[in-house]
Amino acid sequence: MGKPITMSHTNLCYNSKSNMELGEIYFFTASINHWLHLLAPDRPKQIIVSALDYLSKQNKIDVFAFVIMPSHIHFIWRARSLNGKEHPKGSFLKYTAHEFKKLLSFDPLIPLPCFRVNVYNKAYEFWQKNPLAIILYTRKVAFQKLDYIHFNPCAGKWKLAKDPNDYYFSSAAFYEKGVTNFSFLRDIRNEF
Repeated sequence: MGKPITMSHTNLCYNSKSNMELGEIYFFTASINHWLHLLAPDRPKQIIVSALDYLSKQNKIDVFAFVIMPSHIHFIWRARSLNGKEHPKGSFLKYTAHEFKKLLSFDPLIPLPCFRVNVYNKAYEFWQKNPLAIILYTRKVAFQKLDYIHFNPCAGKWKLAKDPNDYYFSSAAFYEKGVTNFSFLRDIRNEF
């Protein structure tokens, strides 16, 4: 696991746990390295939102649902086309990591050395390797994942909000109240 799969890079990402074919809808989870709470403050969350907004406006992705938790993210999304030679997932992870490094260089929410790695092609690693991508084939599974995403801030140890609609960095209010805080959101109900 972790080695590239021998397939055309025109329509797949290379990690066997997170292959994402263009045009398919996925439930996606990525976690901050060491489960550190890098995403607890709003500034790192805004980096995530900006990346989603940019890739959406470039018609590289469709975002149907999301939540940004202190140590991880969950999306329901679809990659529409490559971003140059790169899959949009790779572009998203690379861009956000670069922006996190800049942020921590000037405003250390968490000390930058916490993310230092001894790898030949990079000095820091903000995202854990092997994010999870599960294709959503049916409406039932898509709606189960939608509920999971929206209730995550209210669950167990998190308790970030009493009601999913009250947690700003989520698509819950979009679905429940028609609130359009995030222009990149598309309605999953139109897909199944």
